[in-house]
Amino acid sequence: MTLTGHVFTVPLDHAHGRGPTIDVFAREIVPAGKEAAELPWFVFFQGGPGFASPRPASESGWIKRALKEYRVLLLDQRGTGRSTPVTLESLAQLHSPEAIADYLKHFRADSIVQDAEWIRRELAGADAPWTALGQSFGGFCVTHYLSAAPDGLREAIITGGLPPIGRSVDDIYRATSRRILDKNAKYYARYPDDIDRAGAVLEWISRNDVRLPAGDRLTPRRFQQLGHHFGASEGFETVHYLLEDQGYAFLRGLEQAQSFDTNPLYAILHEACYCERAASNWAAARVLPEFSEFAAEPGRRVTFTGEMIFPWMFTDYRRLAPLREAAEILARFDGWPPLYDPAVLRVNRVPCVAAVYYEDMYVERTLSEETAATIRGIKTWITNEYEHNALRADGERLLDRLLATLRGHTP
Repeated sequence: MTLTGHVFTVPLDHAHGRGPTIDVFAREIVPAGKEAAELPWFVFFQGGPGFASPRPASESGWIKRALKEYRVLLLDQRGTGRSTPVTLESLAQLHSPEAIADYLKHFRADSIVQDAEWIRRELAGADAPWTALGQSFGGFCVTHYLSAAPDGLREAIITGGLPPIGRSVDDIYRATSRRILDKNAKYYARYPDDIDRAGAVLEWISRNDVRLPAGDRLTPRRFQQLGHHFGASEGFETVHYLLEDQGYAFLRGLEQAQSFDTNPLYAILHEACYCERAASNWAAARVLPEFSEFAAEPGRRVTFTGEMIFPWMFTDYRRLAPLREAAEILARFDGWPPLYDPAVLRVNRVPCVAAVYYEDMYVERTLSEETAATIRGIKTWITNEYEHNALRADGERLLDRLLATLRGHTP
């Protein structure tokens, strides 16, 4: 492969192009020897929000399949990777919680898609649409793309990321909470001895001040967040093998398994990525008490939580603590613009296909099916063969099947 880095200077706020600017980095990939070939562009939107694009070390996975016919572009979505970063240090330069909150309002899917259109016009040309692949939150971005700038798309491919449309944030978290309870049941059915292991950990950390290597206290609620891994194909094993460790190895492994403080954009904007003209008001924290199984009490079976952000995280995670006030402002903000236009989606003309995972813990399948019914012409593959991380686990085969489906071929 030949990899070429590109840096684009774009407006922070595309609605006011003469204001502050940020940089967006993108990595172009093409098969060696085909650098000058006339290949159509294929842009990838990563999951998140707040995580960088993949760093390819070899021609493998979905990238291997895409390079058979495309020139691939990996976007470091604004605020991630080599783009102008969103870190605790960079945000500290904004001096006030209000300024931080105002800045971060420009890091949702709508701004990411506007960046992509800016980049497409520069790289491919104004009249050259490209193919987009969106994984998880990246699928939210592609769905917004279909709503806001469909002329920029030649084809749209979504994996595990057909977003809920027309649903409240509370509805979304009720659906995913039920799915997480099911995942807990399946986890303990596979590893019944972990009922006692997890219970022993919970009892110990409830009675003792246990510190993680970086100095944070390991609280019961932070321990429960290991369930975030249950939505991946190897997620049960990740938690099971961690519970087999003891002492420092366990503490270090748990700390490394949680990336909320290393990716603050994810922690501070996760609920906001669902909001349209409404505030989240810490939806996950409000909904969770409706499910008594999640109560963390010694003597009860530990029920792990899933992809949820809670206000207490901005206390328990010391590196998130300076963002607590900004997070509160964003949780109360009700001026989020709409992300999806059902009227546009109902007359969609962009060929598109989506993989929907039957037991997806992160993006509820039943809500994705509702959205699919809104998008004219979309082809969906609903399967229990994969979990949410299918694109990473078996990307070459998955993308090959979706491209065949997109073009009307029988996989």
